[in-house]
Amino acid sequence: MASGTIRNNSDGLARDAQFASQPAMRFRTFLFDLDGTLIDHLRAIHRSYSHTLPQLGYPAPTLEQVRRAIGGGLENAMRKFVPESRLAEALAIYRPYWDETMLNDVELLPGARELLADLNARGTTCAVFTNKHGPSSRRVCEHLGIAPFLRAVYGATDTPWIKPQPEYAARVLAELGADAASTLLVGDSPFDVQAARNGGFAASWCVTTGTHDADELRGAGADRIFACLGAVRDALHD
Repeated sequence: MASGTIRNNSDGLARDAQFASQPAMRFRTFLFDLDGTLIDHLRAIHRSYSHTLPQLGYPAPTLEQVRRAIGGGLENAMRKFVPESRLAEALAIYRPYWDETMLNDVELLPGARELLADLNARGTTCAVFTNKHGPSSRRVCEHLGIAPFLRAVYGATDTPWIKPQPEYAARVLAELGADAASTLLVGDSPFDVQAARNGGFAASWCVTTGTHDADELRGAGADRIFACLGAVRDALHD
């Protein structure tokens, strides 16, 4: 049995019993967040903020400040560092630098390739469902060699919506020809948990390799919480 951390309130216990009585591979579609879930891109993101903010007269942020800011898309993250009146100016500095440097200091998180390969071998549909810039996300997936395992990569600017808006989930499911009732979202943040809930997905499983710890994910309502993708893979074999 995988060593996942399970919700410990009464509603969570009831849900755990429900999951324990059903085979994990009832899921036919797997939607993965990208940053903090499949990849570690934090150093590159931090470098881009450190390049941008001093040019506007603000101090370079710490790695931890950037870690806590990201997850809701670039614009929302940048708003945590600059006022709305300077957002466009900040993005105009950030984006070209990001495009030039984004493939430096990016790597797959442990177990990512193995999990995706395993799910493909089982005939399931896998896709990326992220708030990261869509074209950037596709470049990263190609660079890291996981694009062949993915039916599609969906990100910010690909649709008018971002997570957790239900319209984003609906568009992705429609394009994949997928059923929400057999879809599992694997992510690392409350945005992912809420997106799964708003999209009517079967479940949200979260890993603690990204921006939020187990207590935060449990509080957000994640159905299961794991230390790494290897543990997710083990759970799918139970």
